[in-house]
Amino acid sequence: MHRFDCAHEDIGNLVLLEHVNLTIPDQRLATAFYVSALGLTRDPYLMTGVSNMWINIGRSQIHLPHGNAQRLRGQVGLIVGQRESLLKRLREVQPVLAQTGFGWAEREDRVEVTCPWGNRYDCLDPDASEARAPWSGIKLGMAYVRLDVPAGCAAAISAFYKEMFNASVEIREEHDARQAVIGIGRHQQLIYAETPSASPDYDGHHIQIYVADFSGPYARLAAHGLTYGEEAHQYRFRRLIDLAGDAPCFELEHEVRSLRHPLYARPLVNRNPENSNRNFKATEETRRGAF
Repeated sequence: MHRFDCAHEDIGNLVLLEHVNLTIPDQRLATAFYVSALGLTRDPYLMTGVSNMWINIGRSQIHLPHGNAQRLRGQVGLIVGQRESLLKRLREVQPVLAQTGFGWAEREDRVEVTCPWGNRYDCLDPDASEARAPWSGIKLGMAYVRLDVPAGCAAAISAFYKEMFNASVEIREEHDARQAVIGIGRHQQLIYAETPSASPDYDGHHIQIYVADFSGPYARLAAHGLTYGEEAHQYRFRRLIDLAGDAPCFELEHEVRSLRHPLYARPLVNRNPENSNRNFKATEETRRGAF
């Protein structure tokens, strides 16, 4: 009888990294950056006023409520299409964002783009993505959130997600530094990279994840006094700890939702930024993230 390792099909309890939340002070500049430059789509159905804006990218989002600018301590990996099209959009929007922190740099497999308030995005080349990376072959989506953490934290953070969430985890060595790589669904990762210059300062930005087993992680987190903000279908926690002694490792608020949440798997509109009023093709009006 032919045998194979069924474990290769397991993805763990974390199903989807749905959004990153960062407050911003100016919707005009945010529109120029996220919609015009990156080529993403403002959600046309929810948060359409002037106090918040939701930006769609495949099956994920970036939430941008109004407030003092928050800065992620790391970067977000995005797949937004072909490099030349991205560079063209970046050049076109440069005059609008000239007096801000906006900028970009080309690398071998990505374009590193900085938003007007200093948040960093790795815009990965969809056809040149590393073959072993889970997002290989994806044309549109959020591939990862990478956080810079102090040296010595990666192993404890990896153990935290494994024990609390039954997540798929891996310790990886890269450039003589350790990374805790947390698998989310089939195509996403949450990466905690040990960084000598990691800042402990935290301004309240958050991420949101969907989990298949909702109650088990809640009970385990609550036993350590970590949970708060309980609502129907969701709860929150922000402290990552070393389970060996409950010593703090890192702070990042997680909004944890069950698959019964009414927003789970809501179809998101993703326009094709190549389409314009001059070259409109109805068959290419929208694009979908292959998650």
